[in-house]
Parts: sequence; structure tokens; C-alpha cells
Amino acid sequence: MHRDSGRDQRHGRRRTDIRIVVTMVTIKDAATDFLATKRIAVTGVSRDPQGHGGNVVYKRLRERGYEVFAVNPNAETVGGDRAYPDLRSIPGGVEAVVIGTKPVTAEATMRECAELGISHVWMHRSMGAGSVSASATEYGRAHGITVIDGGCPLMFDPTADFAHKCMRFVLSRSAAVPRHVG
Repeated sequence: MHRDSGRDQRHGRRRTDIRIVVTMVTIKDAATDFLATKRIAVTGVSRDPQGHGGNVVYKRLRERGYEVFAVNPNAETVGGDRAYPDLRSIPGGVEAVVIGTKPVTAEATMRECAELGISHVWMHRSMGAGSVSASATEYGRAHGITVIDGGCPLMFDPTADFAHKCMRFVLSRSAAVPRHVG
């Protein structure tokens, strides 16, 4: 942050200009930082896994050795694993969150992340809007959270597979996978 103090020429009052520098990082660097965490919650994991991206992300992270937690307020278990009604209920907390719910609930999740001091959030998107919410992105970034607003953690190593890498290539040509995050 840079401050420039001086006099307002019209009114003779002291003025202070504050400039904030926003650092943009590549999606690849942000993904690397996100996937370097080991305790990750996935919201929107469903009891019926068909057609739910959150379930695919949850299962793959678990297979790759992450300590992963399903968040679903309407389920006690998902795929035989305990599900938690919210992020606060996860014993020991988490370092990162994948939002796999509808965009209308993303801001409430982002607010909970800010309250809990969670610094990495990924809003899942492949086709369509996915879980991305502009207001959630703005809120998270204003509260110091690194927000990845699109794409999928499974498009990046060490969780990627060939199909997700191909999707990343195609979707990075659109806004579905951001090139930079701030």
C-alpha cells in the first residue's frame, strides 16, 4: 500500500491518497498452493453421487491421500463417510474448501471461511455457472482469502487425470477456468 499525503489545493485541507496494489497470480500457482494443503472440506457432496462434481472431487482428493471432509447439512454420511453440516463442525478445522454447491449458497460459505480463518477457497466450475458467485469472490478476496473462481482442482497435478487435463485445456479458452486469480 502506498500513501501520498499533500494539500488539497481547492480547500487547503490535508489529503491522503491510498493506493492498494492487487497481486494477480496464475491459476497454476494458485492451484499449486491450494493443493499443497492437506485438510480440505468439500461442500455440496451429495448422498446421490450421480452428476455431482463435488462427489468426484471429494473421492479423488481422498484417493490422493488428502484428509478430506464432506459437508452436507442434509446428510449424516456420504459414501460411508461422515458428513458435516457446516465447516465449523469439522474437528480440527480445515486449511482449504472446495465449494461445490449452487452459486446462491457460495457467499454464505465464503463468509464462514472468513470467520474460521480459512485462506484457500476454490469455487468449482466446469460447464455453466458451476458454484461461482461474483459476490462470494469479492467478499473472500476482500477478507484475504485466495479465491479460485472457476475450474476444478482435478484439472491440476497432483490430482489431475487425462480427462480433466483435456477439460482444463478446452475450458481455459473461456471464462470457466480463470487465467489469474487475485
